Amino acid sequence: MRAPWRVHAADPPEHLIDRMVRNVEHGRFERSLSGLTAFAAAVTTAEIYIEHYRASFGNKMMWSPIVVTPPVIVAGIGGIFSRKWAKTWLPLTAGIYTLNGALGEYYHARGVARRPGGWRLASYNVPMGPPIAAPGLMSIVGGMGLLAALLRRER
Repeated sequence: MRAPWRVHAADPPEHLIDRMVRNVEHGRFERSLSGLTAFAAAVTTAEIYIEHYRASFGNKMMWSPIVVTPPVIVAGIGGIFSRKWAKTWLPLTAGIYTLNGALGEYYHARGVARRPGGWRLASYNVPMGPPIAAPGLMSIVGGMGLLAALLRRER
């Protein structure tokens, strides 16, 4: 019996793209999605930090996305190298990250409502107030981490 990790001259050459597509087709995307979650959380939080800094962190809750991000990044990187991390720590931290994004949706909608005219002047207050869809990005990134925990590891 041949060892699956050994390459033999009789084997047809496999291209990286073909292997990646086959892994995705068969639900084997755990490691890649764990790493993508860590990267996306870092980029998303950098953007959040810049925007909340511009707003002078006027509400203490503006710090919450900054605080919940490092564990997601560590768990995402850990999920690349360890199945245990991908199945235990990544869904836990990604779930907290997702809930924080949902909480941000509430605070941003409340921020629009508190502007003069509130939701009655939505055509003005939505573009000029806190961005309504921005916390959704955080929830999507957290959802990627939750999805990674459900998938199988690549071959």
